[in-house]
Amino acid sequence: MPKIQWTDLPPALRDHLFDRLREPKITAEDLYQLKTWRESEPDAPDGPWYKDFGSFKICGEGKYPKTFLLRGQPAKGQELD
Repeated sequence: MPKIQWTDLPPALRDHLFDRLREPKITAEDLYQLKTWRESEPDAPDGPWYKDFGSFKICGEGKYPKTFLLRGQPAKGQELD
């Protein structure tokens, strides 16, 4: 199974992700959890997926992370552990 890709993202996607991370409602603790999860090299399922960190969710499709949603915003796809 392929891994979620965090490097060499298309520039528009990379810029979008960084813009969303600047949301003031995303906590530093949850960003640290994202860092730790990223370093675990999670598998990339086929189709849409998301991972809930509490103050935000990261959503993706296949090997690419696509966006961040704030708490309370519904996510679609397979929830990752």
